Amino acid sequence: MKKFYSLTFIFATFLFHFSFSQKDSKADAILKAVSAKYKSFKSLTVAFNLTVENQKENTKEIQTGTITIKGDKYKLLMNGQEVISDGKSIWTFLKEENEVQINDAKAKKDDAFSPASIFTMYEKGFRSKYTGEKKSGNKTLQQVELVPEDAKKSYFKIQLTINKTVKFIESAKILNKSGTHLIYIVENFKPDVPAPDNLFSFETSGHPGVEVVDLR
Repeated sequence: MKKFYSLTFIFATFLFHFSFSQKDSKADAILKAVSAKYKSFKSLTVAFNLTVENQKENTKEIQTGTITIKGDKYKLLMNGQEVISDGKSIWTFLKEENEVQINDAKAKKDDAFSPASIFTMYEKGFRSKYTGEKKSGNKTLQQVELVPEDAKKSYFKIQLTINKTVKFIESAKILNKSGTHLIYIVENFKPDVPAPDNLFSFETSGHPGVEVVDLR
């Protein structure tokens, strides 16, 4: 199987001792505004770039993808794969292998986040710190750092960059204790896109000869 870095599963272990307060009021206010803006959308499509930097091997890999989200349902297209969930099951379709793996959407893993909660996952389990603003063209970007409260996580810090005007995350950098940095950059987002429920299911009839691996 290909190495696959998705929005789904990566968010990363507290190794260092930062001077984070339990609650940073500025950071908390920013994140609450982002969450409220996201929750105001009935659906959302995001196009993004992912850069995977391996600090130990000094390598860099760039991937692109799109994700459409509607409630707890999502469809993620990335790296020759489709990851689809109706909120109950997750189908991971590997195009080159013509194989689909089915997992239980409710099964939790220690470091797993559902793409459906990608813009709200910081609401619990993190300590936050506001680290300032910067200009990018005519945009003002606010910067927030997150540290997981659970010291057993595989990552030690997440750096968020947020558009101050539209209250939306423009980039996220996940610093993993393995030495891998994952940098997501939002290229564009479209709120309230048409998203019928059948978009969030996988039909084997549309994929002749597909091998089904049911892992539920």
